[in-house]
Amino acid sequence: MKLGTFMMPLHPPSRIPHETLREDQEAILLADRLGYEEVFVGEHVTDLAENVTSCMMFLASVARSTKNIKLGTGTINVPNSHPAAIAAQVAMLDHMLEGRFIMGISPGGLMSDAEVFGNFERDRLEMFVEGINMVLDIWKGEPPYNLTGKYFNVSTARSMIPEIGQGAILKPYQKPNPPIVVTAVAPFSKGVAAAAQRGWDTISANFLLPKWVKTHWASYVQGCEAGARPALPENWRVAKSIFVTDGDDKQARRYAHTAEGPYHFYFKQLIRKLVGYAGRSNLFKADQSEPDESITADTIAPKLVIAGSVNSVVDQILALREDIGDFGTLLYAGHDWVDPALGKRSMELMAEQVMPRVNQAIGH
Repeated sequence: MKLGTFMMPLHPPSRIPHETLREDQEAILLADRLGYEEVFVGEHVTDLAENVTSCMMFLASVARSTKNIKLGTGTINVPNSHPAAIAAQVAMLDHMLEGRFIMGISPGGLMSDAEVFGNFERDRLEMFVEGINMVLDIWKGEPPYNLTGKYFNVSTARSMIPEIGQGAILKPYQKPNPPIVVTAVAPFSKGVAAAAQRGWDTISANFLLPKWVKTHWASYVQGCEAGARPALPENWRVAKSIFVTDGDDKQARRYAHTAEGPYHFYFKQLIRKLVGYAGRSNLFKADQSEPDESITADTIAPKLVIAGSVNSVVDQILALREDIGDFGTLLYAGHDWVDPALGKRSMELMAEQVMPRVNQAIGH
């Protein structure tokens, strides 16, 4: 099992933006030094708690400072940008990283982002499909392109000067395109099946109950079968909030499951967005008859954050794998460093002690 990390990232809005951005950069550099295989960084334009406004711009800021880790967008919110801009920016970043790039894409889940871009009442899934199809068509095709859709148009026919290169969009370093992944946040996700059919892979979100994460594998298999490709557990990424400590389990749980640490704040924010506004309480319920009022940071953090000593965390990861099935990459969810020493040490213990023991236990 490989180890990566997924950073939304989410910080208290009261913190100074340049400090949280520097902290997130430092987390990626630390992950690279520790041997994490890949990192995904999210983006939102209208959220002061999630203040990476462009994941590609942010990844570019650490491109030359990292050596081995693959950098992934987690995700590019396709309806919020023009396909030509996405195609050109992804291609440039892929060249800057010389192939150390993974392209995470989605329709975008933040409603205030949808509103600010004029997409609030539009069919964002339809926009997403049209947009990513045009990105891929740009890379497969040649200028002047002449792509026409319901939401987007791409052409340089009237202004192209082929002999000097004007009117052409850069193609990616990786051929025909970088690997593409989608993040799944819904139980029994139809999007997972549709993505797998197209040759794309899946990240299961860290805020889903294991009961719902488990459903993604069946959807992935269904999509792979439809796309005539093998369904390999090694291509399934599962994100999880994890806190590892040198101390005892009781201390770890206090930091991970109460307001003392960053996880409580994270779920308080998420519940307000997904339950209080978006009507997605089903994500946090194993039994749908539970009242929405029962979903709080106090009740959810103990269910969704793996926390404890090295031995305890190893046991909990093995239990998770036993519950949901085999998967290829565990994505350690990045959170605010309320205590930088504890945040860094948890990442170190995860890479240096937890994962070697997990892989020894499963025979990898």
